[in-house]
Amino acid sequence: MSSQSAEAEIKGATSEEAECPSCSGSFQFNPTTSNLKCPYCEFECDIPDPEDGHGGSVQEMDFANVANRGGYDWGTEKKSVICGSCAAESIYDVLQIANVCPYCDSNQLMEAAVEDALPPNGVIPFEITHKQASDHFAGWLKSRWFAPRAAKENARPDSFQGVYLPHWTFDSKTASRYTAQYGRNRTVNGDDGKSKTVTDWFPAQGFYQQFIDDHLVLASSRHDEKLLSKLRPFDSTKAKVFHSQYLAGFAAERYSVGIEAGWEQAQKEINKQLESEVEKIIKSKYAADHVKDVKLSVSHSNVTYKYLILPIWLSSFHYKGKLYHFAVNGQSGLVGGSAPVSALRVSIVVAAAAAIISGMVWIADKF
Repeated sequence: MSSQSAEAEIKGATSEEAECPSCSGSFQFNPTTSNLKCPYCEFECDIPDPEDGHGGSVQEMDFANVANRGGYDWGTEKKSVICGSCAAESIYDVLQIANVCPYCDSNQLMEAAVEDALPPNGVIPFEITHKQASDHFAGWLKSRWFAPRAAKENARPDSFQGVYLPHWTFDSKTASRYTAQYGRNRTVNGDDGKSKTVTDWFPAQGFYQQFIDDHLVLASSRHDEKLLSKLRPFDSTKAKVFHSQYLAGFAAERYSVGIEAGWEQAQKEINKQLESEVEKIIKSKYAADHVKDVKLSVSHSNVTYKYLILPIWLSSFHYKGKLYHFAVNGQSGLVGGSAPVSALRVSIVVAAAAAIISGMVWIADKF
């Protein structure tokens, strides 16, 4: 069968769209070629371009009309799988078999009915393969000098699971009125005759505008935001219009942080970002040494959003009764995680540092 005729079969939004027309196996998305590949007969075909009139670019959605967002269909027949161990809920194609939870490695999986949920309007496809993720992770773990050897051996980088995690992105035109105090240092002589630094404080106020582009908010409450933040940034310019075929062979988690809650979180983070920008402006404008008490009154206009699912390789392992989580950016290969610390190796470094300091003190005393 030709690639063109296969595309015609796969294009329909049915449960059969992830089925190989050559051997009836289940297709998987291939991060290397960005197409669909059958792992059994190696038949390949392209993912068809969307017929949306937008040239395949992900469209911003008007936040003011979020209540009119329309249907909830993910674009093909799916099944919801819930882990009986950690309660994580994932979405799989009906043809896909899930044997292990991608979050905790448990095999206590059970299918559940899929409730109505807003479908993604964009996806950043995997570009990092399973092997590449394992290699990135192995290199990162090897660089953790304080990690015990036994922990490195138990990390099992080959246990990575590819998951699309839900995120909101927000665009906004911000206009902020601000007040603050800026300080300039000067040197004076104290009553004891010694010089000291004092700071003179002055009021400042002004108006600041900034366009916020694709501010990213994790739309899941199940994951460590601190860990996942180490995987950023993602290149959102490579986002594709959502098509269920990008999920072939991967799990996709539904959002558990709704768009209203996501926007509230985004506003808090945007405000902090604006405060930092205003501090820089005040320091530059007034040649100030310090800035404090920055207060902003921020207004947002023309707010738009996208619901993107982002590619992440997840892994975890147990060491001495504790579970350690790791993740790899499925687009860039950036690694985030934490590793156990060897008390012996730490003590060696501390002892070496103490010896160096003692040697420096001894030399200083001699001279």
